[in-house]
Amino acid sequence: FRLGHNYAVRLARRNGPTTPESREFAWLPKLAPLVPLEIPVPVALGRPNSDYPWFWSIHTWVEGETVPVGEMDAIQAARDLAGFVAVLQQIDSSGGPPGRGIPLAERDEEFRYWLARFDGDAAVSEVWEEALAAPPWSGPPVWHHGDLDMRNWLVRNTRITGVIDWGTMGVGDPACDVMVAWKLHSPEARDEFRRCLPTDDATWARARGWVVSQAVAILAYYTPENNPVLYREAESWLDLALSE
Repeated sequence: FRLGHNYAVRLARRNGPTTPESREFAWLPKLAPLVPLEIPVPVALGRPNSDYPWFWSIHTWVEGETVPVGEMDAIQAARDLAGFVAVLQQIDSSGGPPGRGIPLAERDEEFRYWLARFDGDAAVSEVWEEALAAPPWSGPPVWHHGDLDMRNWLVRNTRITGVIDWGTMGVGDPACDVMVAWKLHSPEARDEFRRCLPTDDATWARARGWVVSQAVAILAYYTPENNPVLYREAESWLDLALSE
C-alpha cells in the first residue's frame, strides 16, 4: 500500500513473519547502493497486534509502472535485466541468507505433483529430466532476486528502472534468476540476455528447468478464465522453452 508520496507499506497476505528478523530489512539497504536499478529500502518495522498477526515494514516508494513485455523493447529489457543480474552475482555473498536458488532436485517432488495435473505437451518431462541431470551449481552461492517476472519490474520511459518484491531474495544457485531469459517472450530477447550475461551450459539447463516447472504449475492450477494474463504468460514461457 502506498503511504504518502515517498513510502509503501509492505504486509504479507499470508504466512507473514513472526519474528522481527527479515532478510529484506537486513539486506536491501546494503544491496541498494550497489545495483544498477532502483530497489525499495525498508525504513521502519511494524509489529503484530490484534488486527494484523505478523511483522510488517515500511519501504521507500520506487516510481514506475508494470508493463507487459509486448509493450516494451524486449531486447533492451534483456540487456537491462542481464546487467542487473550480473551485478547481483558479483556482490559479496558472505553471510547472505539462503534464497530461492535451491538445488533443482529439491523442486522435483513439487514439479511431479503439478505434472500429474498438467494437460499439455509431454515434452516438459524430458526438459525437466535434462535439467535435473545438469551438473549442480558448484561455485560459491551468489545473490539473486528469485522472482524476476514482469510484475516485479518497474518501467519509466519504456526502460526498466526498478525491481520490487524481494521476498525470495538470498544467496544460492543463480539459475532461478537466469530463467527470466524465457520470460522475455522471444527467442531474440532470450539470446540477447545470454549474450549480455554469459552463462555456462549447466546453469542454462537448470534455468530452463526452473521456467518449465513454473509454467507447468501455473497451467495446471489456473485456467484462461480465472487468471487469463498469467495463464497466457506461462504458455509463452513454456512454448519458448520447448522450442529450443
